[in-house]
Amino acid sequence: MKVQLRFSNQVLTDWSSFCREVSYDAMVVRKVKLGGCGRTVEIDESKFGRRKHHRGHRVEGQWVFGGYERETGNCFMIPVENRTAETLLAIIKDWIKPGTTIISDCWRAYNTLNNEGYQHLTVNHSLHFKDPETGVHSNTIESSWRHSKASMSNYCRKKAFYAGYLAKFMFTKHCRSHNLDPTAEFFKHAGILYDANNKDNMIFNDGDYGDDDDDSDDDDDGNDDGEKDVDNNDDK
Repeated sequence: MKVQLRFSNQVLTDWSSFCREVSYDAMVVRKVKLGGCGRTVEIDESKFGRRKHHRGHRVEGQWVFGGYERETGNCFMIPVENRTAETLLAIIKDWIKPGTTIISDCWRAYNTLNNEGYQHLTVNHSLHFKDPETGVHSNTIESSWRHSKASMSNYCRKKAFYAGYLAKFMFTKHCRSHNLDPTAEFFKHAGILYDANNKDNMIFNDGDYGDDDDDSDDDDDGNDDGEKDVDNNDDK
């Protein structure tokens, strides 16, 4: 496309930024909460990044917290600085309706979900991926991590970019799950975001994409004090 349309690198960078901006507004700023009574949401965290020199234990990157609603295919993926109960519970309450059945692994940050208005089921991943007695599993959100990582470039994975890249993945997945034309949906949401009569318009990190072609990843440090292993290629 760059050669055929004679676009410069800056034009392509600006267009990519615009697409992420519209996606972020549609999927995060004007989000629709997941779950509700009779619905199930799988939740999990995963570390996005890459191994130093493409080998060994992954030490760079960004933790992301996400949820997947089984009945609709809707999801959310939010960059987080840590995986403490305070951080994750705030996101759960912001994105998931009370009364929802939530399925997770046994990460300690989720221990109080039953006291927060949710029905909480767990699967111990150190023993199995699907509980042999209850049938509980979180394989769908695990699969979503692989797809979301595959949708992102191996370069330019700086923290300032993650929210936009994840919102773009959420948007395309939403369109697929609901059989929507992504082009029509994109321009519909662009019209909402840039409506001159809408005083609540939000421009997403417009100044953060100037070095979108920079392949440096060395400034990222998504490590926290958690105990989960992140030593495989998909981190989960």
